[in-house]
Amino acid sequence: MKRFLFFISASLLISMSIPSMASANSTTSLVNTARAYMGTPYSYGGSTTSGFDCSGYTQFVFNKAGTSIPRSTGPQYAMGTSVAKSDLKTGDLVFFNTSGHGVSHVGIYIGSSGFIHASTSRGVMVSSIYDPAYWGSRYIGARRVNDSAPVRMVAAANEAPTTDKLVNYATREDVAEILVKELGLEKKSSQSPYSDVSASHPKLDAILAVSDAGLFSGKDGTFNPDGHLTRAQLAKVIVEAFHLKGSSETSFEDVPKDHWANEYINILSFNNVTKGYGDGNFGLNDNVTEKQLKAIINRLNN
Repeated sequence: MKRFLFFISASLLISMSIPSMASANSTTSLVNTARAYMGTPYSYGGSTTSGFDCSGYTQFVFNKAGTSIPRSTGPQYAMGTSVAKSDLKTGDLVFFNTSGHGVSHVGIYIGSSGFIHASTSRGVMVSSIYDPAYWGSRYIGARRVNDSAPVRMVAAANEAPTTDKLVNYATREDVAEILVKELGLEKKSSQSPYSDVSASHPKLDAILAVSDAGLFSGKDGTFNPDGHLTRAQLAKVIVEAFHLKGSSETSFEDVPKDHWANEYINILSFNNVTKGYGDGNFGLNDNVTEKQLKAIINRLNN
């Protein structure tokens, strides 16, 4: 079997559009939103009001304020504009090295040297970036999300994310077509069971082939060919498509042990298919891009 374990683990990329946050009103709203969740407990891999981890909290708050940012600390550290500590403004993201291995914690600057964040000890709280007992020595930088034009971020695992305004997401139909090519799948059905995939759809055969093989399933009678797969979803697809076996316990900060994709991710790790991001996160909800998908396929097939 051709070892095309193209999982974008160490390479599945993320792409997020980051709108402008230039007005005073927007930063005030952001901080008010952030403060509304004071005391919410810390939860490993959490991204809801039931419990947050640090990057889950910042993503949640920014989303509430109308700005989409990546899920993990590494990709968040790569977006927007770098800001000197002396030039911090309310609403800037501030980052810390708490693990000894680069950026691993993030919070939102709220002025007067304070930042609000989801701490492992006390949940959502306010601390000082100059705290001599802990945060002061671990501060590593800040980013301001204020670009006037949308910026798309791409992060490969264990590499510093870079900006690329020409990034395209890999769609479900793209991944279907690649699986068909790599696995030699053939369709068994003669007609499309999906209302959004017509008989004249250019990738009909590929969609039918992966559907017939049980690798993809539709929802409510649709396939959603232009939709995207998250890293968690693709982990399941790759494990099942290539019949991967074995498992090793992983410790990604954003993958709870009871998450439905945990075992698939463990299997990928055992087979050296995924190492996650360099900041200790896997990026469960991040999407894959066409560019990196093609690069990984080419590398694994050579």
